[in-house]
Amino acid sequence: MDQAAGQDVGGALPAGLGRAIGETAADIAAVLDGVAETSTAVPGSQWTVGEAAAHLALANELMADLAEGRERPYGDGTPQGLAAANAQSLAGFGERGAAPLAAMITAQAERCADALAVTADGPPPVTPFGPMERSVLASYLLTHMLGHGYDLARALRRPHMIDAERVRLCMPFLLSVMPAVADGPATAGLSARYAVRLRGGGSAFGVTFADGAVEVAPEPRDRPDCTIVIDPVGFLLIALGRRNPWLAMSRGQVLAYGRKPWLGPRFPALFVAP
Repeated sequence: MDQAAGQDVGGALPAGLGRAIGETAADIAAVLDGVAETSTAVPGSQWTVGEAAAHLALANELMADLAEGRERPYGDGTPQGLAAANAQSLAGFGERGAAPLAAMITAQAERCADALAVTADGPPPVTPFGPMERSVLASYLLTHMLGHGYDLARALRRPHMIDAERVRLCMPFLLSVMPAVADGPATAGLSARYAVRLRGGGSAFGVTFADGAVEVAPEPRDRPDCTIVIDPVGFLLIALGRRNPWLAMSRGQVLAYGRKPWLGPRFPALFVAP
C-alpha cells in the first residue's frame, strides 16, 4: 500500500479514508521524529509520551489483526473495560522509544488499511465495541489515531493533524458508537431530540433520547428540540474528551438554538468519551 504517498487503495473503503489513515500515521511519525526523551507527561492524561505512543502502536496492531480476521478479545466495550485492557497491554510491552514506535504505528496502520480495503465480504470483524463493518473499523482506526496523535502533538508542542476532512471520515465510527458510550445516569428520564451540524457544510446527524434509550440517525429528525452547530475539529476533540465543551462555547466554536436551546450545553455530558 502506498498510503505514505497519499494514495487510496481498494474499493471497500469510502473515498479518502485509506489516504487519511496513511497520512495521519505519517503525521504522527513526524510528531515523534527526533524525540529523544519520551518521559514527558501528556497533558490531561496519566500517560507519558512513550506510553501514549506505545498504546497507539499496540492499538494499530490490534486493529490490523481484527481486520485480517484474527480474534483478539480486548476489554468489554465499556470505557472502564477498555482502560483496564489498555493498562494490561502496556504492562506487557516495554518499548518506549520514539523511533521504533513511530515505525510500528505506520506499519500497523498500513497493514490494517490494506486488510480492510481488500474486500467488503465476510463477517464483520469483532472489535471491543462488538461486530463492526469494515469501513466503520477503518473509521475507528482513523479516529483513534487522531485522538492520540493530538495528545502527542500537544505534549511535544508540535502541530496536530486534525482537520475538517479527517473529522468527516471519523463520523461513521462516532455515530455507530454513540449509543454504547451514552451515560446511563445522565440520560435517565431525558426526552429530547437533538440535531447536530458541523460547520462548513460537513456532517449532520440526529440524536434522540427517550427515557434512557438513545437513537442516532445519520440525518437530523424534523423539529428537533435543540440544534447544535459546531466547528468540526472542536466536535471531535469534545467527543474524545480532549476539549472542555465550556471552553469551546466561550471561543464561539459551538452555537445552540431551537425550541429548547438550554439543552445544548448538556449534550456533551450525556456521553462518556471512549
